[in-house]
Amino acid sequence: MKKFKILSILILALLIVSACGNKDNQNQADNELPEFVEVKLTVTPEHGQVNEPIIFETKVTQGEEDVEDADEVKFEIWRAKDENHEKVEVQHAEDGIYRLEMSFAQEGTYYIISHVTARDMHNMPKKEFVIGTASEPEDPKESKDSMEGMDMEGQ
Repeated sequence: MKKFKILSILILALLIVSACGNKDNQNQADNELPEFVEVKLTVTPEHGQVNEPIIFETKVTQGEEDVEDADEVKFEIWRAKDENHEKVEVQHAEDGIYRLEMSFAQEGTYYIISHVTARDMHNMPKKEFVIGTASEPEDPKESKDSMEGMDMEGQ
């Protein structure tokens, strides 16, 4: 009977030690952060002409992997000091690249923000570009891309 108790205690102790080891491994896995989703926005050409196409591309990666399954990629485009911001949803084209081609009828300084939601992360790089002759740029302190007063609905 004494051997049975000792054996039971040893088995119980072994189970407890084993369970603690698995918990530590699980906590270690939970504490590892996923790699950040990187978004590189390009505008070609950065100085375009009226009614000629401009190509906007956003390359989405996570580590070395191209992200082809983003939850949402939306380009927000507007002319400097204009309250009207056009938002265009963009689909995956190839190799983690989401592309939009547009032309503009009015000269001036423009801005684009690429709103990318992928793998539980959101990234929104911004670029300035010019069509024809540049207009007065926005004051960075008054820019619509600041979080204050930003329309976050649907993002």
